[in-house]
Amino acid sequence: MTKPDRPGYCLLAGFALATMIACTTPSASAHEANKRIAEANALVSTDTAASRPAPQSTRRPVARVEKGPYYVDFRARTAASWGHAFVWYGKTSERAVEVAGLTPAGDTWAYVLGHLTWVPSETGASYGDLDPDYLTASYRVYLNEADAKRVFAYIRKLQASSPVWNAETTNCTGFIGDIAEFMGLKVPYRWQRPENFVNNLKEMNGGRQMVRLSAE
Repeated sequence: MTKPDRPGYCLLAGFALATMIACTTPSASAHEANKRIAEANALVSTDTAASRPAPQSTRRPVARVEKGPYYVDFRARTAASWGHAFVWYGKTSERAVEVAGLTPAGDTWAYVLGHLTWVPSETGASYGDLDPDYLTASYRVYLNEADAKRVFAYIRKLQASSPVWNAETTNCTGFIGDIAEFMGLKVPYRWQRPENFVNNLKEMNGGRQMVRLSAE
């Protein structure tokens, strides 16, 4: 059984004390009994007031991080070998997300060949991008509507202008690094494991959550 909150407990105790005083002094006059009840209630009221929290105006204001209604989420996931880096982007009030990333088009042979030369690419969602069980790193930043329109347009332009994939030169970390750079974020060395890239991206930018593009 848990102990009741102090104000309710004190009021109950005061009532019990007042009742005890009234019931255990049958010889006292009605005036004297009422006086004792008033004194008991006064003690309870004082104790209750002392236990109340300080007024809101005396509390130290809590700093809040401003968040925009749109976001870009830099993500990394496991894969059969090296891993994969990609972005989610969209509106915070909607469950649907857009996915952009750079992967070799086709099967395992395209991936192997892509370590030697350039191969055709895909820039949309790939297997595992929407599955949280594969996620290894995430860094989400927020944007206002005007900035989101510019960033989302850049992502789509980047998708349209990335026809090939190569493991050493035009790969997934380089792709999302271009997006981060366009947004004004500090970008780490790109040729590293996707998980390390995303974690380093977050660390280099101090974990900042709101991004504002410079006015043009």
